[in-house]
Amino acid sequence: MSDKPHPYEEGKRAGVHPLIVISCILLGLWLFVFLIVPGSKNKQATGTEGPTGPVIEDPEAAPVLFKVQATILDMNAISLTVPPEATESQVAGLLKRFKKDRLAGTLTDLLPATTAGHKLGDHAVADIYIVSDAQYAQPEVIRTLTRGAHAPGNLYPQAVPFEIAMEAIRGHYRIDLNDTGNPDSASLGFADESGVHSKQYRKIF
Repeated sequence: MSDKPHPYEEGKRAGVHPLIVISCILLGLWLFVFLIVPGSKNKQATGTEGPTGPVIEDPEAAPVLFKVQATILDMNAISLTVPPEATESQVAGLLKRFKKDRLAGTLTDLLPATTAGHKLGDHAVADIYIVSDAQYAQPEVIRTLTRGAHAPGNLYPQAVPFEIAMEAIRGHYRIDLNDTGNPDSASLGFADESGVHSKQYRKIF
């Protein structure tokens, strides 16, 4: 008679416990999602995702005419209007023209100073907002945009809501020469510092 245990005995479990198997499967799936699936751990919060499509520009687009509507010196901001029929290519071209003139030191030929007499220049800090509807170029609207999406609305009950003002912005150019790593940024549409952006937002530079 053999002393070796039988491979199967009634009442005894054969193999690994099912809970261990399930735990291993769940752990494997979690590792797969966390380590392999692109973007699963780096996705931004809802409402702050940027657009995926590139800006389609027409190099032959004619320069667009603009008019300075308001200068808000305490906010270092300027609002401009362009015709409603101005294309995205034309607005993008205008933003690039402003940057070119800023680099050449001739932006004051086009726009009023926002930091007159500053050691870094007359546009050391500036937010330039481009709209097609003049009602959204008024100082109170620009102040709403400058304060950002998360400013308490009950402090400014008469102001145009941020969400409405944001969607009216056709282009935005931010200059901050104190930020030597990124002194110029511009976009079609608008995004505030928290990442909340309009539906038509597209980064230009």
